[in-house]
Formats: sequence, C-alpha cells, structure tokens
Amino acid sequence: MTILVTGGAGYIGSHAVQRLLRDGVRVVSLDNEFRGHAKAMSLLAAAHPGRLTYVKGDILDSVLVRTLIDTHGIDAVMHFAAHAYVGESVQDPLTYYRNNVTGLGSVLEACEGAKKPVARFVFSSSCSTYGQPPAGMIPVREECPQDPVSPYGRTKLIGEWMLRDFAESRRVAGKPFACTFLRYFNVCGCDRSGLLGEDHAPETHLIPVVLQAALGQRPHVGLFGTDYPTPDGTCIRDYVHVEDLVDAHVRALGAMKDGQVRAYNVGIGKGYSVRQIIEAVRAVTKREIKVVEQARRPGDPPEVFNDPTLVTRELGWKPGMTDLHAIIDSAWRWMVTHPKGYAG
Repeated sequence: MTILVTGGAGYIGSHAVQRLLRDGVRVVSLDNEFRGHAKAMSLLAAAHPGRLTYVKGDILDSVLVRTLIDTHGIDAVMHFAAHAYVGESVQDPLTYYRNNVTGLGSVLEACEGAKKPVARFVFSSSCSTYGQPPAGMIPVREECPQDPVSPYGRTKLIGEWMLRDFAESRRVAGKPFACTFLRYFNVCGCDRSGLLGEDHAPETHLIPVVLQAALGQRPHVGLFGTDYPTPDGTCIRDYVHVEDLVDAHVRALGAMKDGQVRAYNVGIGKGYSVRQIIEAVRAVTKREIKVVEQARRPGDPPEVFNDPTLVTRELGWKPGMTDLHAIIDSAWRWMVTHPKGYAG
C-alpha cells in the first residue's frame, strides 16, 4: 500500500508518516513548508530508506497532486494540510478558506481525476467544529451539534460537508469510496523515540508554551481566567498524545468499507485544568515557572472534553498515554535536546 500524506512535514503529519513507515507502508509526503519542516522528513527518510518520497509543493496545485497519485499508485490519502490557528483565522479568514477549503477541493479533484481514482480518504478534522458545546453535552459525543465559532472551525466543518457530498456522488456513480473524519481535541506530546517533535512558529499550544517558560524562552505563562466554575478556577481541556491520535487515523483507514462515511471524536475522555498542566510541567522539569494571572479570554468555555465511546467501540482505539506527567515528559525530552526546534 502507498499512502499520500498531505501536510506530512507538520507536527501531526510527520508523526503520521513515521507511524506508517514503521508499519511497512510506502509514503508520499506533500508539504509546502509554510509551517512544516523538511528536517523532519529527512530524518524519517534516513531512518526508513527507500520507502518515503517527500515533495515540497502545495495542495492547491491539483495537477501536482494528481501527478503524485498517478506516479506512485496512491491507494489512500491522509489529509492533514491545513492552517490551524483560531485567532489567526479570525484575522485572516480568506487565507483559511483558500487553504483549508479550496485546498481540500483541489486534493479531491486530483483523487477523482487520477488514472486509478483514490478510494480511501482520512480527513483530519477538529473538535472546533462543535464550537461551544452545550453544558449538557459534555463530555462531547459525535451527535453534539456542530456550530463552529471561528473561521478555522467553519473551514473544517465545510471540509466534512465537501467529503460527504463527494462520497455521495461516488456512491451514485457506483464508484468505490470511503472517508472518515477524525475530530480531535488538544494534541500534545512528541514521538517517544526522540526523533520527531513539536515545533510551531508561533507556538500557541499550552503544553509547549509552558515548557518554553521552563526553558527560559518565555518570561512567564499567562493564565487567562481563574474564576471559572471548575475545581481550581481554570479551564479544563482534553489532551490526547500525538502518537495515540495517529493510531486512530491508522485504525480508521484500516476499518473503511466502500460507501461509508464515518466520524469519530478522538480524546482521552477526561480533562486537565490549566493549573494542572502548569504544576505537572513543574514536576517533570523541576524548574520554576512564573505565572501571570490575566482576565478571561472571550469565548473560552470552562470545560470541554471528549467521550471516546464510539471510536473505542468501532475502531478498538484506546489512548495509550493518559498520564499527564508521561505526556509532558515526551515533549520535554525533545525540547531539551532541540531548544531551537528543528533548527538546532
């Protein structure tokens, strides 16, 4: 089997490429390196000689994508390529719609127009499609109303609609196709072998932000809101380790059947508060971290975490890492040895 991984040089995409290579799959990775890292691809190519083809290119180039599908005999696509900053999407929505929506359409055009049309598609979606779930629907199940509150969340929901419509057109035409959406919560941690890590610019994810403060790369950590109706007054979120998230993608691909469109939430099924994250980082790193308490950010719900019942029942998926200290340790070990990310 040969799989095309779009956004393969990014944080989640590179970990997916690594897992597929370890499973003996041939991989073609496509990334425009806007926020992806060619270094991650070179490391994986060296570790798995002859089985990874990396191409710097854009998903908006449908001719390029179709050429890759035809040249390498692609059997399935894992689509990670997307801009993914909520705040940035509010400031620059057109870029998000162009990349996340038009880009997905470009990939689907290539899948349809290839000499051997691609029949399997795993879509990296997001829990942001739910917006702010009603209090009575937490933990969040797949039937929770999808009502995104940001352009980013809307692009992901539109992506799901596009895939549903595309799948229906293939079904009516009698052509094989199946797709699965993975709506995941806060992704965290790093490859436990130490080869790959998390390197964003700018960095907005809570765990690496706190770890950067532990490294002295930030003067403090902002604590936005301390009066939420939670046990310690700070927001609670679900954190899923990146390797567990990738495992869900692999399981989803293996479980597909022609004509099916499935959606699964991926998270550990419980939440950790911001204060718990900070204290866990202090415990793991054994370093002091300055915290500056600030006002709440608009739109932050007090508590959001996942109900993994469906993904466990249908895919047999269970998170392998739920201990917060172990999750943070996997990220810390990479950051200590790569204080400048993939640059050094």
